[in-house]
Amino acid sequence: MTARGWYLLGAPWDCSGLSRGEQLAPAALRAAGLSDLVPDDAGDAPIVIDDDRRDEATGVRALAQTGRAARVLADWLDDAAGRRPGRRPLVLGGDCSLLLGVLPWLRRDRGRVGLWFVDGHPDFLDGHSSPTGETADMDLALLTGSGPERLTAPAGVTAPLVAPADVVLVGHRTCDLDPEAAAEVARLPDSIRRLDARTVVDAPRRCGERVAALLADVDGGVWLHVDCDVLDPAVMPAVSYPEPGGPTPGQLADLLEPLFASPLLLGVSIADFRPDLDADGTHAATLVALLRPLLSDDGHFP
Repeated sequence: MTARGWYLLGAPWDCSGLSRGEQLAPAALRAAGLSDLVPDDAGDAPIVIDDDRRDEATGVRALAQTGRAARVLADWLDDAAGRRPGRRPLVLGGDCSLLLGVLPWLRRDRGRVGLWFVDGHPDFLDGHSSPTGETADMDLALLTGSGPERLTAPAGVTAPLVAPADVVLVGHRTCDLDPEAAAEVARLPDSIRRLDARTVVDAPRRCGERVAALLADVDGGVWLHVDCDVLDPAVMPAVSYPEPGGPTPGQLADLLEPLFASPLLLGVSIADFRPDLDADGTHAATLVALLRPLLSDDGHFP
């Protein structure tokens, strides 16, 4: 069974500049079975981030290269979509910074878009509060207009790339946080609607239905982003920053099913899988098994 309405596009993005593993994920997920499920493949965007220095003024690591990578990915998506009318992209990261290319692409011909942001963290630090300066610590803040203009309004797109009120944050941890993590949650604007990990675990399908309904009025459509660290590390340890208290793959699939079924869905990105921490391919296979029924034309997660 193949997913005829989708195409793959790789975004081998590692914002650390250290080639630590996220950039290997597109190839690993294809090899684990995604290429069989989604045979239409637009290839990998030629993203290069190999500068691990922090900008003195902003504190952001690889600032100039990140801005260029955002434009490269937006252009690659533009070209791929133009050749595949009516199909949705499944973007394989890479880390969550890939959204800095996805959202500008969407905004090129849409005035308003929404974002379902499924992540174990809020990603709402800035260049100075982040211990590393990595844009994966602050991508949601940048997308909603907080940060250096080079990243909040790339390639002439007006900031914010997505309005805070058009974002739903899902799966972030809010229990037993250390002071730094609690401070990051406190930075979130009230207008960003949220369902934390405990809420998801208690009733995943109901949460998915609620999340879908929250952005039902966004006429330009909604992008779905899934950071693999939303999963509990007992079942998905192959991520950069694991956090306990997350859902199982089955619970995550129940959450995602109403979002994949939404007529507003523009596309999906998968981020932060680390094949270098998955020597035998077990965790890549888990992700492909999770995605298979969601992507299939008549599939239903059992």
